[in-house]
Amino acid sequence: MKLKEDSVVITFTSTTDAMAAELFFNKKALRGRLIPVPTSITAGCGMAWKAPAEDRDELLTALRREGLRYDKDYRMLL
Repeated sequence: MKLKEDSVVITFTSTTDAMAAELFFNKKALRGRLIPVPTSITAGCGMAWKAPAEDRDELLTALRREGLRYDKDYRMLL
């Protein structure tokens, strides 16, 4: 059984926003990956970015600086 990790989950209101964030994060070599939104969260497009919790501030700052939209961020064990 894989151990759950302390993670940040960033949700998006549209698939377009999620995919734009994925391209941007990968280009900048920021950690994480797109996942289906966990069932405990309700989000518009059904896709979310999961990364180590300690990367939260860096990821959100990068999204804001780039002008990329996101819905909310959550800290979860995943």
